[in-house]
Amino acid sequence: GSSNACEKTSFAFLRQELPVRLSNIMKEINLLPDRVLRTPSVQLVQSWYVQSLLDIMEFLDRDPEDQATLGQFTDSLVTIRNRHNDVVPTMAQGVIEYKEAYGDDPVSNQNIQYFLDRFYLSRISIRMLINQHTLLFDGSTNPAHPKHIGSIDPHCNVANVVRDAYNMAKLLCDKYYMASPDLEIEEVNATNSQQPVSIVYVPSHLYHMLFELFKNAMRAPVESHESSPRLPPIKVMVALGQEDLSIRMSDRGMGVPLRKIERLFSYMYSTAPTPQMGTGGTPLVG
Repeated sequence: GSSNACEKTSFAFLRQELPVRLSNIMKEINLLPDRVLRTPSVQLVQSWYVQSLLDIMEFLDRDPEDQATLGQFTDSLVTIRNRHNDVVPTMAQGVIEYKEAYGDDPVSNQNIQYFLDRFYLSRISIRMLINQHTLLFDGSTNPAHPKHIGSIDPHCNVANVVRDAYNMAKLLCDKYYMASPDLEIEEVNATNSQQPVSIVYVPSHLYHMLFELFKNAMRAPVESHESSPRLPPIKVMVALGQEDLSIRMSDRGMGVPLRKIERLFSYMYSTAPTPQMGTGGTPLVG
């Protein structure tokens, strides 16, 4: 049927597209400073990409009309996705290893910053392609999200994702500090004031962004108000306009000095102590 034709089309596209994307980012990894490339963590990440490229290349000459081939391809994509689950913390550990061994070098830091921006964007795109194929063609429907198109929610309720991300960050904060700020959400829907804000989006992407922001928004207020009887709440505004969605998160964590503003988006900088790898839990910062 049509679904089988779509699977063949997706197979034909991905077996050509994924090797290109994997090869491009592998080429960029090789352009990193030698001292970064020599760290055990970066070498491990490199080995994952090499193996995944080899796995995909096995399907370049396979017959898309063969149903067994399509099934094997989907299984291979699941294996690749799982292999790369820990790429982000492992690459971050590589940066930490480099920094501990060689200290701060402005030129190398700039190169690493440029690379990591492109590396993580590439990873998002590759995982998005893999997830769409595996979720659509593995032969089952996700019972928790039957209306999702792969990983895309045509009616993603933004406030619900905000609450989910807050609740997970709150669990972490309570674990580390035995306290956490409350959440206050305000929704502004300029397209329909009677309806909650919903958009076509990938909920897992939105959740991840919000979860990281909530972790930051919780740590600073807890540490700066440790002698207060009650922590100030985190206020989130979700505003949907005619063209775009904006989410503003406000905490009372005493802010950041103006001289440090430019460093906030650097992978090499953090206002918190370096989290320890291999402790078995998600760090509240990192």
